Amino acid sequence: MANQPAAAKTAITPRRDEDFPEWYQQLIRAAELAEPSDVRGCMVIRPWGYGIWENMQRRLDAMFKATGHVNAYFPLFIPLSYMQKEAEHVEGFAKECAVVTHHRLDIGPDGKMRPAPSAELSEPLVVRPTSETIIGATYAKWVQSYRDLPILINQWCNVVRWEMRPRIFLRTTEFLWQEGHTVHESEAEAREETKRMLDVYETFVRDYVAVPVFTGEKSESERFPGAVQTLCIEAMVQDRKAIQAGTSHFLGQNFSRASGIQFQTRDGKQEFGWTTSWGMSTRMIGTLIMAHADDDGLVLPPRIAPTQIVIMPITPKEETRAAVLEAAEKLAAELRRVSYAGAPVEVQVDRRDLGGGVKSWEWIKKGVPIRVELGPRDLESGNVAVTRRDQPVKSKEFLLTADFVSRAAAMLESIQQNLFDRAKEFRDANTRTIDTKEEFYDFFTPKKADKPEIHGGFALAHWNGSREVEEQIKADLKVTIRCIPFGASEAGTCPFSGAPSPQRVVWAKSY
Repeated sequence: MANQPAAAKTAITPRRDEDFPEWYQQLIRAAELAEPSDVRGCMVIRPWGYGIWENMQRRLDAMFKATGHVNAYFPLFIPLSYMQKEAEHVEGFAKECAVVTHHRLDIGPDGKMRPAPSAELSEPLVVRPTSETIIGATYAKWVQSYRDLPILINQWCNVVRWEMRPRIFLRTTEFLWQEGHTVHESEAEAREETKRMLDVYETFVRDYVAVPVFTGEKSESERFPGAVQTLCIEAMVQDRKAIQAGTSHFLGQNFSRASGIQFQTRDGKQEFGWTTSWGMSTRMIGTLIMAHADDDGLVLPPRIAPTQIVIMPITPKEETRAAVLEAAEKLAAELRRVSYAGAPVEVQVDRRDLGGGVKSWEWIKKGVPIRVELGPRDLESGNVAVTRRDQPVKSKEFLLTADFVSRAAAMLESIQQNLFDRAKEFRDANTRTIDTKEEFYDFFTPKKADKPEIHGGFALAHWNGSREVEEQIKADLKVTIRCIPFGASEAGTCPFSGAPSPQRVVWAKSY
């Protein structure tokens, strides 16, 4: 038998096609994004990972404010009685809630610290799993008249949902997010707000994270607890699973009735407010990793990269070191005067006394969009060696320094667009229109026992609206309806029930 060719050596092992879940964990470690904390289910977000979140936060915050929203902050602790007012909502979170019952520690008979028996709270406090209840109680005090509306508030905060099967960024007990909570005078205004904020999420994920998404409505079984309607964006990642990347909820008057948010209408009557909520979390970092990274590390879209260009001075001899470092800092200053995506280019000069190969691979694994090498010979020639992260890691282009500076913004935008195009091509290639039950089940059934993740994708199939059909497919295949796409009107026949179907929906396995 002929010898099989050896697999190419990669910076991340195992490769994506060998063990996607383990590849994901190893990449996070290699890129220095985050690590598990000593508290099970929680994570430490390292500076490079937090820098990505800061950029996401900054971009989203500007988009929220451009649509009229302002930021505020509400308490971390929620009285249990507030949660009890909203039974339907709380039922969806009850098994995930952390509860504070005491306000002091003391030393027990065994010499160990314990909650002080005399310090039990008169009412337990729930650690914020989401803030509808505490914010609703506050809004009830603020709203008296239609003149007080609309309320358009967002908060950036952490939430806690006790997680039994944690995975960094995707599912952790504590995570960071933003949650918008609004109150409106009419149902039409609240529904318009719900769709407007979903559009903000779609724009952000497309234009900044470079990921294409399907937009639509959740089925009733997948809806946010207590919501009248949940809208969502769904992204495909490289193991062909879906990630719910953002949601926006029309809550009707359900939460305002529970919280007592009432106002005097224009004709003097009393009415409950119409509310919405919407959120996006650090799960988006996990989406970014799974959508763009490769077997050598992270690949960052320039618009959300903490550093867009890293300059690596090559200083093999002490006598040329000062001149090379001076030239590197001069180049960095010139690049920082270049504007990209509405802000100065983010440049870092890596002055560490390390070998060029070591430096280069660290930045490859961190996914910095452009790497620049500058050494003594480059000072003589006036060139720099430029490598783009969206191209093979050993590819290199030599450019005159002035030419590189003039082309830097266009080069970054080319990388941004290329990442989106690659992700869209992958999604489209793994999205299939399916009309029979047999083909559907075959599509989502692993073909190789040793590589079960290499199958499936998004299936566009008809559905008659039956919850029974949903539950059966979920039990058989672990496949769910990810969204009911907007604008689809192709009527047909549900392949699972034989009943009429108003349109196709998106089915997939998901995180």
